[in-house]
Amino acid sequence: MPVPLSKKFTLNDLRSARSTGNKIAMLTCYDFTTARLMQEAGVPMLLVGDSAANVILGYDSTLPVSLDFMIEITAAVRRGAPHAFVIGDMPFGSYHASIGQAVRNVCRMVKETGCDAVKLEVSDGQGRMVCALADAGVAVVAHLGLKPQSVGLLGGYKFQGRTAHEAKDILASALHMEDAGAAMILLEAVPPEIASAVVEQTSVPIIGCGAGPACHACVIVTQDGLGLTPHRPRFVPTLTDLSGPLRDAFAEYVQSVATGSYPAAEHDYVMPPAEKAAFLKSLKCEEPPF
Repeated sequence: MPVPLSKKFTLNDLRSARSTGNKIAMLTCYDFTTARLMQEAGVPMLLVGDSAANVILGYDSTLPVSLDFMIEITAAVRRGAPHAFVIGDMPFGSYHASIGQAVRNVCRMVKETGCDAVKLEVSDGQGRMVCALADAGVAVVAHLGLKPQSVGLLGGYKFQGRTAHEAKDILASALHMEDAGAAMILLEAVPPEIASAVVEQTSVPIIGCGAGPACHACVIVTQDGLGLTPHRPRFVPTLTDLSGPLRDAFAEYVQSVATGSYPAAEHDYVMPPAEKAAFLKSLKCEEPPF
């Protein structure tokens, strides 16, 4: 049976996973209704990812999604799951122009949504930006490894850390981001050896997204796990397959409307008998139009 979240899950709860060995589950979420169900299911951490560009808006990449859109859906998730730890994702272009732009937009995200942390896909050259955000009191999630916002530079959605040199670079970046003040690090699509090294050599929580079992928390795109996307990444477990039941339900509705079985009498609103009689009588008394 699901165990709903009965109290607020905090950054300190995530930090304690380093010492307790507990593994923390995280799912992506993009709307109020799903957030409410996830809180009732006991999901402690929700990522409002810019992957909404793909699974909600239908774009081929995460690049087109706007900051206004991300703020709107992050606020919706916050309202649906007040006890969950909610991470808002900063979209492409919202923090790249300058440190000042980053601080303004990140602070806007936090103020207008009530999210607990903000995720940014970062490079080593953005260490000063992460430091400025940490100085402003923002819990920053530094996203390393496969960074979908850099798909043009990477040449596609390929796992990172394929060579010893690349692996060392990812580890060095993780250490750099911790030194800059990142509250946690997200590693996407990297071999487990890299994640293990990052876990061993850092002191902040490490979130894995296809990064092996050493990470303190794991996140997947919910639609991938539910069978609602055309292609499921190899690291995503099959939670269930909702695509078939949903198609069947939609088809059944179409059929019920087409055959006239819906709407039926039980779906109608009923007027008080006297009012119904008076209304019908009034129709008969009206003069026919010329």
